[in-house]
Formats: sequence, C-alpha cells, structure tokens
Amino acid sequence: MAKRTFSTFETFLIFLLVMMTGVTVALLTLLFITSGTIENHKDSGFLTTQSPPATQSSLAPQGSTLTQGPIPTQGPTATQASPTPSTPEPTLFQNFSGYHIGVGRADCTGQVADISLMGYSKAGQNAQGILTRLYSRAFIMAEPDGSSRVVFVSIEIGMVSQRLRLEVLNRLQSKYGSLYRRDNVILSGTHTHSGPAGYFQYTTFVIASEGFSNRTFEYMVNGIVKSIEIAHTNMKPGKIFINKGNVDGAQINRSPTSYLRNPQSERSRYSSNTDKEMLLLKMVDLNGDDLGLISWFAVHPVSMNNSNHLVNSDNMGYASYLFEQEKNKGYLPGQGPYVAAFASSNLGDVSPNTLGPSCINTGESCDNANSTCPIGGPSMCIAMGPGQDMLNSTQIIGRIIYEKAKAKTCKPALGYSFAAGTIDGFGSLNFTQGTTVADPFWDGLRDQILGKPSEEIKECQKPKPILLHTGELSKPHPWHPDIVDVQIITLGFLAIAAIPGEFTTMSGRRFRESVREEFAAYGMPNMTVVVSGLCNVYTHYITTYEEYQAQRYEAASTIYGPHTLSAYIQLFKVLAKAIATNTVANLSTGPEPPFFKQLMTTLIPNIVDRAPVGKHFGDVLQPVNPTYRMGEVVEVVFVGANPKNSAENVTHQTFLTVEKYEATSATWQIVHNDASWETRFYWHKGLLGYSNATIQWHIPDSAQPGIYRIRYFGHSRSQDLFQPAVILSFESTSSTFEVVTAL
Repeated sequence: MAKRTFSTFETFLIFLLVMMTGVTVALLTLLFITSGTIENHKDSGFLTTQSPPATQSSLAPQGSTLTQGPIPTQGPTATQASPTPSTPEPTLFQNFSGYHIGVGRADCTGQVADISLMGYSKAGQNAQGILTRLYSRAFIMAEPDGSSRVVFVSIEIGMVSQRLRLEVLNRLQSKYGSLYRRDNVILSGTHTHSGPAGYFQYTTFVIASEGFSNRTFEYMVNGIVKSIEIAHTNMKPGKIFINKGNVDGAQINRSPTSYLRNPQSERSRYSSNTDKEMLLLKMVDLNGDDLGLISWFAVHPVSMNNSNHLVNSDNMGYASYLFEQEKNKGYLPGQGPYVAAFASSNLGDVSPNTLGPSCINTGESCDNANSTCPIGGPSMCIAMGPGQDMLNSTQIIGRIIYEKAKAKTCKPALGYSFAAGTIDGFGSLNFTQGTTVADPFWDGLRDQILGKPSEEIKECQKPKPILLHTGELSKPHPWHPDIVDVQIITLGFLAIAAIPGEFTTMSGRRFRESVREEFAAYGMPNMTVVVSGLCNVYTHYITTYEEYQAQRYEAASTIYGPHTLSAYIQLFKVLAKAIATNTVANLSTGPEPPFFKQLMTTLIPNIVDRAPVGKHFGDVLQPVNPTYRMGEVVEVVFVGANPKNSAENVTHQTFLTVEKYEATSATWQIVHNDASWETRFYWHKGLLGYSNATIQWHIPDSAQPGIYRIRYFGHSRSQDLFQPAVILSFESTSSTFEVVTAL
C-alpha cells in the first residue's frame, strides 16, 4: 500500500479533530461518571410491538393516475391492550358505515437559534432564524363502536427519537389511560433536514446534536401531544378513501450504481430506479366535507441544502402548506380545520435534486460510484434541484407533490462512507463513498480514542470497513439503540408498516412484496402495504444485501449489517401473520426501551441579551422603504434578542406578522406570520449578547395594494448577579409602507 500523505489543511483538521474528541470524551466522562439510567434491557435483536388489526375492505386498483375507492368497515377485531385502566370515553355514535375520524395539527418548532439543524451532520450548520414553522399532524381512526382505534402522527422533524416517543406515550397514558398505547400509535418524521436537533438520548445522536436540548425536546413533545388531543376532541363519523398515482419529475436515485447491484431479474420488474407511486388517504365526514389527508411518497426532504440556516419543513412541508392553504381559505398558515400530512416512505436513496450531481467547479458530471470530482474530490460533487436556488427548488418539488395529491443482525456500526455524506450533502473530511478498504490512519485514531472493534463485529459487518463500532460503545450511554420497535397498523385492506429508519427503493419494494404475500398466505389477499419511514426510533438506513456490498453512504449507514433488511422482513411477516390469523394477543411485546435520566446538555451557554447604548429591544435599526411593488422584498432590521428564549415562553405564537390596514374598520389585519413561505426571519448573533433581527416579506403577486406594517415579537433574557434569569417579552412595529401595483 502506498504511503498516505496529507495536505497542510488536512493535517490541521486531523489535529483539530483529535483535540476536540479528547475534550468531548473528557467532558462526557466527567458528566456521566455518576449518572444513572433506568434499567437497560440488553437484546441483540429487535423489539417487536404489535398493533390491533383494524377492519378489512376492498381498495381501489393501482393505476398511473390517481384512482379513488372507499374503505368500508367490517366490524370489530381483537386488540392487545395495556392493563392500565383507561379513561372513560364518551359514547360514540355507532349507527353508520365508516369510521370515527379525528384530525389535529399543532406547532412543534422548538428552538430556531443556538442549536444544530438535524440531518446533514455538518459542523456549523446551526439555526439562525425561521422560514416556516414545523407542525405535528395527527390522525385518529376508530371503529364505529370505538372497539379499536389507530393513531398516525406525521411530524415535521428529522426523525422520531426513541426518547421522544417514550415521553409522548407516557403523557398520553397519563391523560387517556390505555386508550393510546405503543401498539396503536405511530409517530413518523417527515425527515426535513432543516429542523432543530437535540432531542435524542443515544450518544451518536447526542454528539451529532452538540448536546441534548430540553427546551426543544419539551416543545416537540408538547406539540405532538397537543395535535393528538385536538384530533381526539374533534372525532366525528366519516369515511376514508384511498388514492394512488405516479409522480413524475420530483426525484432521482442518488446511488444508482448501488441500485444496479440488485439482480437484473428483479430490476426488470420495475420501470424506474425510484418508487414513483404516491399513496393517499382522503378523509371526509358523512356529509362529504373534507377533513384531511395522509400522503406517502418516497423523496428526501433535502431541497434545502446544508448551507441553509433557517428552520423549515422543506419540500414535503411545502406540499402540506399548499394543500392546507387551499382548503383553509381565510386562515393563516398553521390554522384552520383541514389537516394535510405528506409523510415519508422508502426514501433512503431518493433525492429531489433532479438535475443530478455535477462538479460545481468544472460543471462536469460526477455521477460515479464514489461521487467525486477529478479536481477537488467529493466536496465539489453536489446535486442540484430544478430551481434557481434551494428555496425555489423546494417550492417546485413541493408543488409537484401537492399537485398529484390534489387529484440475523449485527451490532450497530457506521462505515467510512457514512462520514463521506451524499451528493445532497458532502462530508467534511477526506472520505469518499464506496469505500470498502480500511484506512490505517483513521483506524489507529479510532482505536486510541474509542478502543478497537471486536473481530465479531468486523466479520459480521463485512464488506463494511468500520469507522465507528457504535454497537460496542456504551459510555456514557449506548451509542445506538439495541431495542427497536416494529409495528403494523391496518385499516381495511391497507397495512401501514412503521419502519424505524430509511429503506432504499429496492428495500422498500422487497419488503412490501414479502409482507403482502404473508398476508395473502393467511387469508388476507389484495392487501396494500405502505412503508411509513422514520417511525418511532431512528436506526439510519436499510439497504438490500446487494447494495450493501457497494458501501456507498446508505450501505455504510446500515448499522445492523448486510442482513438488516432480511431481519426486518422476517419480523414484519410475524406481525402480518398474527394480524391475518387474529392472534395478535399471543405475541410478546418484548422488553421496554430504556429512558436515560442524565444526558449531556447543550454546549451553547445561556447568556443575557444586551441592547446597544441608548437602544431598546425591538428598536428599528434599518427602516422599511415608503413604497414597494409586487415581487419586491420588504426588509426591516430590529435590535434583537436570542429567539431560543421564545421556545419556552410562548407569549406570542409567531416571531413576526405582516399586517394590512383596513380603512373601513380602521383595524390592522394579519395577512402573514412566520409560518408563511413569503416571510423570512433571520437572527444575526453578535458578541456579548448583542444581536439583530432581520424580517423580510417577499411580496407575492397576489398581495392587495394598500398600507402595511411589519411587527416583531421576541423575548429577552436578563440576569442580575446571584439571581435567577428573567425572560421578558417585547414587541415592536415598523413604520408603515405602501404596496402598489406599479410605481
């Protein structure tokens, strides 16, 4: 092997990495040397949890365009319930054919400053403001007699952590008893890469999040629980319809060379190397009035790339935004009765950056096995979306999705290509995708800091060269989960499989076919199986055995080894058989996942906010212009305070409003808030607690001419010596300005 050489810059990065790792390990050791946890049940496999089978019905046939068919009910079936006494429920109206349906939506944004964004694992990509709010959207579907019910929640976050799910279930149990449980509640993340981090308990994710943020964790939990409470309160008789159809122009396979590793006989059965089918559940009341929808479609919400610093819901969130704005006319974003969720599916190797990867320095294609450029390496290989910039691309992809909807396992380990990143977001060091040979330098560095991986895990994970043997690391807590929930809920002839990770395209296809065949073998033919990704706990990616051999990013992130997909298929077939044979009650629920009591808190300190001499929080530093036209951008700059203060002090539900003066009533009417895609809220952090807040309004063509103003809402932190901190709310208003059709 040729001697490895490093550039001066790489040598500096390596030195910096070693120093940072040493400091991190020392801090973790000091922090957790006396920490306690709830008993951690060790299990080298997976935890199986079951859901009650709902009723059966006929679904509409598949087609290239959206087709619609009702899902009628067929009477109650057995459920498995917790022994906890349930809260008495009001008598439900029973004399109808359909379901009791409840929908709810609640804000779960969390911090929008001083916290890392979750998804790209890029150092320095922290939140510095907000483009859109993040929402939890809950759907409850129950039998007419209330004998069984299921809950599906789509949450605009990177993924659902095990800690998040356990806390949500605990709070539901406290309020509703055994009505909502592990077996009938699915929590699914949309996988936006522009939401706050900091809500995990396993060490790998805690380090990636730069600590645990209880502020964000509580905000998310409260939002999820509130959305379920709203759905519970709003339950009414209704009907559910299923739609299917293909979506074109919204996705590409970002690891096509890995996909080609799958057998030709299997690939020839499909017309594309991505899943183009969208599956949609439409919910209406007995009068035919719309209540909501759930859509599943396979695409990564990474239209907003890793240079972004504004919290937002990305392309799938934009589809929800468009649909809800259409249905909830007269309401501000995030308000109104209609709820539309665009949930994740088998998106593991699917990118929305449809122009594909190219070298940003030369323009030539880098669609190769290593996603690298001749000049500059992998950092120059970036995939681009169809728009002029990432915001425009987000809206284009989101609108395409919206328009179609309108009509034996190993212990966990991460490989070298995990550090390489993808064409949607490259890594920071000199790793490339497709690495199957270990590097003595990185192995030696790992061994010195974390210890050597065992021969067992190296043999089991082949051909993956192990960068981090996370399954054998347990200090200060386990680095990856060793108890994993798997879950199926059924609604008529629809089976929703809750997958705790990211299936690649072919993994999803094999999985759906195997589970569908198992249902058919035991008397439930013609089942439609939908993969609902990023559910209940996060276990990274799941590739096919053949794709695993290529060791691109998705394979290197398949932490349980080359047979992970086979293990999931085996476990879900057990659940499918139990549902089909009505023997769910005979299944073991398995061990309870741990809930760790002590976690490393965020490394970013809370400091007091300061205003310049002679200024107050909210004072205008840069005023608006007196006049604007449609298509122009209104911008105003205020003396700011840290937005994270507002995450736990919700005096106001928005950081900004755009208001129009109505002369007839002599009142100001809110036309936009910070959940609107037309607004931007940027927070500029200075030194010693000083900061500015910039608010922009991108005036749409639909804006009405008239007199407007922009308002800013915030919270400042102050603290006297030896006294507890005090959080004070403030608000401010720009001068008025006029929007005209022409100047």
